[in-house]
Amino acid sequence: MSILGNISSRKLCRALEKLGFEAICQKGSHVFYRHPDGRTTVVPVHKGENLGKGLITQILRDIDITTDELIEQL
Repeated sequence: MSILGNISSRKLCRALEKLGFEAICQKGSHVFYRHPDGRTTVVPVHKGENLGKGLITQILRDIDITTDELIEQL
């Protein structure tokens, strides 16, 4: 199984913060992140659930990093 299927929203949020993203607001279970260079993304935070592979791929596309760069931050 791919590493992308085993990432919790909490781990992804910590990795985003290591990459320089800042949580700017939260609406319900969705946390909005912004980088100083203007990149943004939204992470759904549901306790006890892992994020889907497609959602993680979309977030990586939003923030313009590769899977390998994400794995380094985890």
